[in-house]
Amino acid sequence: MCIDCVRACARAPACESAASSAPGTLLPASAREASLTLNTLVVPRFVRTPTQNICGCVREEREANMGSSSSSYAPKTIYLDVDGKVQKVVFSCHCSPCDIKELLCSSSNIPRNTAVMMVNPEGALVSIDPTMPTNSPNFLYKVVPLSTAQLGEKEDMFQNVLSQVAEQFSRAFRINELKTEVTNRIAMLEKRVELEGLKVVEIEKCKNELKKLRDEMTSRGGGRVNCPCKYNFSDDGKKVTPRRDVPSYPKYTLSQETIEALKKPTFDVWHWEHNEMLSCLEYMYHDLGLVKEFNMNPITLKRWLLAVQENYRNNPFHNFRHCFCVSQMMYGMIHLCNLQEKLTLTDMGILMTAAVCHDLDHPGYNNTYQINARTELAVRYNDISPLENHHCAVAFQILSLPECNIFANVDPEAFKQIRKAIIALILATDMARHGEILESFKQKVDNFDFTNEEHVTCLKMVLIKCCDISNEVRPTEVAEPWVDCLLEEYFMQSDREKSEGLPVAPFMDRDKVTKPTAQIGFIKFVLIPMFETVMKLFPQIEELMVQPLRDSRDHYEELKQIDDAMTEGSSFMITFRTDLKKCE
Repeated sequence: MCIDCVRACARAPACESAASSAPGTLLPASAREASLTLNTLVVPRFVRTPTQNICGCVREEREANMGSSSSSYAPKTIYLDVDGKVQKVVFSCHCSPCDIKELLCSSSNIPRNTAVMMVNPEGALVSIDPTMPTNSPNFLYKVVPLSTAQLGEKEDMFQNVLSQVAEQFSRAFRINELKTEVTNRIAMLEKRVELEGLKVVEIEKCKNELKKLRDEMTSRGGGRVNCPCKYNFSDDGKKVTPRRDVPSYPKYTLSQETIEALKKPTFDVWHWEHNEMLSCLEYMYHDLGLVKEFNMNPITLKRWLLAVQENYRNNPFHNFRHCFCVSQMMYGMIHLCNLQEKLTLTDMGILMTAAVCHDLDHPGYNNTYQINARTELAVRYNDISPLENHHCAVAFQILSLPECNIFANVDPEAFKQIRKAIIALILATDMARHGEILESFKQKVDNFDFTNEEHVTCLKMVLIKCCDISNEVRPTEVAEPWVDCLLEEYFMQSDREKSEGLPVAPFMDRDKVTKPTAQIGFIKFVLIPMFETVMKLFPQIEELMVQPLRDSRDHYEELKQIDDAMTEGSSFMITFRTDLKKCE
């Protein structure tokens, strides 16, 4: 029976009521099991009676009966042993081996696509193809599924053949010899690169030592006034260069949990060592696509970050951890406000780099002190944002070093614009300009246009200001230690101002200020108004940034009430005791 006939039978209407006992009709399969011994091929749900040929190829059958002139069209018949019963199978000589195999599987109740073999009663294999020898009901073939072991043997044989072919190819083309030669050459090149790198490091170390000696000699020639800064600007305008060694801080692999936490304002900055913070900053630049956008050398990025870290002083507040804190908040706001979709990658690079550099070499004494004490910085910058100007100068002196210049591959004209924008953002962190900048942003926010360069520049200024003073946005357990650090730095300055006979700001005087009084006014009149203005443009910051500020304000107001109650109680007791003594 040809496969086309099997498929045709399968598509025939399965109507049992149409079947009758007359010759040439179909009977239910249950009838076959009850009455037949010699059966034809089973089709779905029905079998034919022994009186009708299984094939159903009417044209071929008639041609065979009529003695067709072409014997090649004569069907071939074989007999199978299927569960102890005889199964007759008829197929055309023009069927393919695959069709015949499928037909044999169907007739033997074996799933399709099963690897099978056919054997005769003597156990000899019979080929499954149109040329297979016919048999009789007394000499039955049997279709047997191949076992896993037999398949495994075939696979092993195939693998052996492949191995032999591969070995012959290897011999013909000397693959192993070429592989060994290439490996040796690579090893030699790596060794040469390592040696050359060590030479460069040694040369840079020597240059660094010479510059240190030169700077030391210069510093001995003339002292600086009041506020000692790490960099002494000599006549040639150059400064001591940061360390030029190949960065040695270990490479940390950030967990997925840390990566997700970095994007949120709730990130706890107190749990990280300096090397870990450097790795986090490095990750931010890669994640935002800045390394690719500015074609940065990854090693140069490491050197730059290390140089930046070394040029933050160990002040109580304005230190490298504060730098990381501001940079992480900037990274978080970029994600929270979807700024990647609104600003360019160049804007992202400007925001992140300004955040990293915004307090470089901060001496721990604010602009008021610099101006009142007439320090070198105040004189150099004409009392105009002396600290912020100094931060900019140090930032670009580091970038002027070839080994630390992360913008080395940027077009010179584009670098001018980047430099201008970074300077504008760092200068915007001077709190003396707070009212001016916020007012300018308020005028633009209701009709903000992301295609307007002036609007975008103003937004970037406000963003870096938000990040610079954003500690109270964080959870209380993260934010409150920063208040202690800031007050410690304030008290150091006020003590010095008292000793030098300079004016002292009340909010810095350890004899007048408390933690609640220091924070309440700052949160109510500086932080909340600024963040609520930003919220008009980015409503999504309300839950994660504005509401925590309101909660922090309430927290410090409660603390103030407690302090006031205690002070009032103490005053009452003092008055009571005084009156009591008078009565005595």
